[in-house]
Amino acid sequence: MTIDRDRTLRWMELFAESMAAHRQELVALDTAIGDGDHGTNMNRGMQKVREKLEAAASEQTDPSAVLKTVAMTLISTVGGAAGPLYGTLFLELGKGLAGQSEIDLPTYAAAWRKAAEGVQARAKAEPNDKTMLDALLPAVVALEQAPDLNTALRASTEAAEQGMLATTPLVARKGRASYLGERSAGHQDPGATSTFYLFQSAEQALTS
Repeated sequence: MTIDRDRTLRWMELFAESMAAHRQELVALDTAIGDGDHGTNMNRGMQKVREKLEAAASEQTDPSAVLKTVAMTLISTVGGAAGPLYGTLFLELGKGLAGQSEIDLPTYAAAWRKAAEGVQARAKAEPNDKTMLDALLPAVVALEQAPDLNTALRASTEAAEQGMLATTPLVARKGRASYLGERSAGHQDPGATSTFYLFQSAEQALTS
């Protein structure tokens, strides 16, 4: 099984639905250690993505085109750190899939590796800094180590969830949460949480 345009569109649709469904959860998590706007921003951005993809359906000719539209929309509509970081993620992911109408697992995993490197460079963060990278990087490793696409999608979701949960005891070293110092411990990172929902949506949309 491969990933094509229609499955990628379905993935973005499910992620938008997830951001709407979990908006309040993300707001609560971000209120504890940040500005409290992560859920609102991500939901607003992904609803705008739905509108853009629908309005420009004829231009979404392959997975890369879909992801580029997502990136540009999030960069222009999502405030705070999430806009640039998620914009970078989708932009680099789209670049890694450029020129291909059907994507196999090695190509998909390699594109995710580039996306993770792009986010890491933009965030200037490392593992265990209590950021979205703590869910993103383990998920990418799971993709790279899996024997087939269905296994990869399940394993990446599980790895992202474990990484997300592992942020709770960490002391934040980046972003607004880092201003709290030791008081940031005991709270799950909102960016890692939305990243988990991104991989969960991918599994739901792309698994055969």
